[in-house]
Amino acid sequence: MFEIIPFGRRNSVSNYDPFHDFDEMERNFFRGGLGEFRTDVSDDGKAFTVEAELPGFKKEDIHLDLDNECLTISAEHTEGNDDSDDKKNYIRRERYYGSFSRSFDVSGIDTDAIKAEYNDGILKLTLPRKEPAAPAAKRLEIE
Repeated sequence: MFEIIPFGRRNSVSNYDPFHDFDEMERNFFRGGLGEFRTDVSDDGKAFTVEAELPGFKKEDIHLDLDNECLTISAEHTEGNDDSDDKKNYIRRERYYGSFSRSFDVSGIDTDAIKAEYNDGILKLTLPRKEPAAPAAKRLEIE
């Protein structure tokens, strides 16, 4: 029953390294970034496409915030406190809370035309480029 718990095993005392636990703590702390999720960004010339992996999240748990020229994607799992949890015989619970956030610079993007869709754990954002403003032609007066 306890062999399914994800812990490393030490087979002998001769292999004991007193600094191993500190190294593991540092690796686990910095693994995969702090509160980040994986994204792919592609460019087709007219728009950027951002695909973010957010498996297990509901659409309501994902928030897209635009502040000036910064787009922030955040997602949060919250622990559900219902009576069905008391009826299950958990040995260990690791999936009860998680918060992830990532920000992107969207200068040069037409923020009014950003489109977002969420399917099968993948958030897909389409970020169209702004049309370059043509310099306005004007006549200058001689003083």
